[in-house]
Amino acid sequence: MKNFQIIKALSSSSAVSSISKEKEAMFIAGGTNLVDLMKKNVVAPDKLVDITALDFAKIEFLTGKVSIGALAKNSQVAEDALIKEKHPLLALALAAGASQQIRHMATVGGNMLQKTRCSYFYNTDMPCNKRVPKSGCGAIGGSNRMHAIFGASDSCIAVHPSDMCVALAALDATVLVEGPKGKRQIKFTDFHRLPGNTPEKDNTLENKELITSVEIPDNNFTKNVHYLKVRDRTSYAFALVSVAVALDLKNNVINDVRLAMGGVAHKPWRLTEAEEFLKGKTVSEEIFKQAVNLSMKGAKAYGGNDFKLTLGPNAITEALTIAASK
Repeated sequence: MKNFQIIKALSSSSAVSSISKEKEAMFIAGGTNLVDLMKKNVVAPDKLVDITALDFAKIEFLTGKVSIGALAKNSQVAEDALIKEKHPLLALALAAGASQQIRHMATVGGNMLQKTRCSYFYNTDMPCNKRVPKSGCGAIGGSNRMHAIFGASDSCIAVHPSDMCVALAALDATVLVEGPKGKRQIKFTDFHRLPGNTPEKDNTLENKELITSVEIPDNNFTKNVHYLKVRDRTSYAFALVSVAVALDLKNNVINDVRLAMGGVAHKPWRLTEAEEFLKGKTVSEEIFKQAVNLSMKGAKAYGGNDFKLTLGPNAITEALTIAASK
């Protein structure tokens, strides 16, 4: 790890101003991913701007929505009584992520910005277009058991590792950011990017923008929800495949539904076609089977992850069945 300067910001404007003055500068909060990247020389900032003193750790229930500060800890959100009551899908997804120790340090904003766990990205001796553009993708034709089956490109087949983000994508969240050009809002489903020809760009943040909060609109997904995470071990492991399901049921009829997957794409993968199909349908095994078939359209595996073509539909079916039975 190279030497770097660290300064503590006392306001969002000073944080943005400080990071804007140098090309190789980054924000740091919990540091649960960034410090690992620095240790492995995947990233090497000259300056870190510590934002932990900013007033961005509140969870506020406002008219028609909940606002979650970017510095709220993952454990804080997962254990909040009103989050569990009004947005249980988010609480379930957060509880499934990492270890308890990591959740006590990791922030909501940092969770959104964490990098892929692709082994080629972390190994600076191997080719990786995300780390070094145009150097090649070692995972294509290499070890790709953990990799994407949706939305990949010839440049990158890495997946986004977050559990929290799968739930936020399903819940139609909005990201609030502040930068040199002022404040703006980004739909959560538009926040993360597919790799295309520029896999080094993980998200749609503009240069030196800072995440300040995430907002979730009120909904009726308070009971029939489930977050299924299939992984190699039950603690401190990233998803092979995960599924977030939220159903609004009345007399066994699906009034509204949200479906999203993790571990399958460069971003949380929203299953909008299956959602539209399920709306207004009566819950049944056959209806779920048809929705699963729609969900897997366009899936493509790369050898080591061929099993996801079977695991994916099985996981969706299980998650839907469990959510509907609550």
